[in-house]
Amino acid sequence: MSKILIVAEVKNGEIKKNTLELLSFAKSQGFENEAVLIGSGVSGQADILAGQGASTVYLGDDPSLEIYNTEQYTALVSDAILQSGATQVWLSSSEMGRDLTPRVAARQSVGALSDVTHLEISGDEITAYRPCMSTKVIQKCKFSKDGLRVISIRSGIFTADETSPATAKTVSLSIPEGHSKLKVKEVQVEVSDEVELNEASIVVSAGRGVGGTEGCDLVKPLATDLGAAFGASRAVCDAGWLPHKHQVGQTGTMVTPDFYFALGISGAIQHLAGMSGSKVIIAVNTDSEAPFFKAADYGIVGDAFEVIPVYVRI
Repeated sequence: MSKILIVAEVKNGEIKKNTLELLSFAKSQGFENEAVLIGSGVSGQADILAGQGASTVYLGDDPSLEIYNTEQYTALVSDAILQSGATQVWLSSSEMGRDLTPRVAARQSVGALSDVTHLEISGDEITAYRPCMSTKVIQKCKFSKDGLRVISIRSGIFTADETSPATAKTVSLSIPEGHSKLKVKEVQVEVSDEVELNEASIVVSAGRGVGGTEGCDLVKPLATDLGAAFGASRAVCDAGWLPHKHQVGQTGTMVTPDFYFALGISGAIQHLAGMSGSKVIIAVNTDSEAPFFKAADYGIVGDAFEVIPVYVRI
């Protein structure tokens, strides 16, 4: 029977939603679930992982791990793999996961599948689907050899169940030394009360059609009213109307919300690649031939600045 080791991610002292999604799916498949939890002061989060189905939590908790370090994290995950005897390792397709996935696979001398959007599992056999060529093609992939499978999976693909109260069985990992030639001296974090794009269930995005910075300012209250994250197309960010942290797309942030509002966005394929996993897509554009309408579930041909006030009045 397959044993899944899931690499947990923590932010601001809490387990990230993408980790809970992976644990919930693995549990729903009847697999034996385990997790590896790494960071500084993260021990208190082990019970959350147990409540989501992790039978054992491999714990690396040390002040030296407060800042992500590829060399240390790779060593700790490899130690957890050895102790657990896992047949599969699942990671989120996040910034950390994308960096860690190939390194863990290389350390184990096995292949890896990254940015997976769908899994079919039959015993130890895995069929994984992943987009490529800006989502023009969906690859159907299988591992060619027996052994450990290392997979990174996009967030929002699975649903996270409610966490049940549980006490974790923990196994401590040996803390490795940091990188001998690399030392992080400072991390500057922007303080913001904005909803993060990759965590949001609703995203409101502005495109070139809003006309400029003032247009973005007129759209943003809609995101605030909906409790949504505020996104943008690459054209908006390249023009300096919004910071690049708002960019949605293949070269920006990949999002998979329940609702995606595209206001004044024509629908370049790179943008569509970054939000194609959205459950419901609503597009507003003055151009009835805009490519976004082909991807949208609901479309309004009109001026966003006429449509938004209608919503506000409602």
